[in-house]
Amino acid sequence: MILIFFGPPGAGKGTQAKFVANELNIVHLSTGDLLRDQLIKKSKLSLEIKNNIKNGKLVSDKIINQIVSERISRQDCNKGFIFDGYPRTLPQVYFINDFFIKKNLTFDYFFEFYLDFDSIVKRITNRALNEDRTDDSAETIKTRLDKYTHETKPVLDYYQKQYDSIYHTIDGNQEIKKINFFLLRLLKKQ
Repeated sequence: MILIFFGPPGAGKGTQAKFVANELNIVHLSTGDLLRDQLIKKSKLSLEIKNNIKNGKLVSDKIINQIVSERISRQDCNKGFIFDGYPRTLPQVYFINDFFIKKNLTFDYFFEFYLDFDSIVKRITNRALNEDRTDDSAETIKTRLDKYTHETKPVLDYYQKQYDSIYHTIDGNQEIKKINFFLLRLLKKQ
């Protein structure tokens, strides 16, 4: 099963992706986690990623595509995986579409998590304090939300048109357990 969990930072997609991945025994591929894993490697790539994150910029499509395609090619992704935060731009969409065609892969569901701006800021600020996440400063939050709003909206529009029958919008203000229940009920029908 291949799923996309999409939404602005702090909308709850990561929490739900972890839960669903555990329940379905598939891999949770968080773009943020993949990037943090790269940072540990102390390479030229890690320095470039570090500078982008520090300045609230998104990492280039080329780098993200490379990291993601290498990761989903590993054997543990054969049973399925969840994209969490990828693709974010139309060039990433086109890249992954071509990659899926070459690998004979298809998406099963697309979930958009929606949350209003004030709730997002509150959640991310709390997350930064609780998880000691230096990439969640107030300035970085605003930059990431602006980028999400301007660069990612076309991706949502694209997927909604292309995958209308498997596209679902979820209110991120609901209780976590309510969203858990909805997702599992839907996915276990599959």
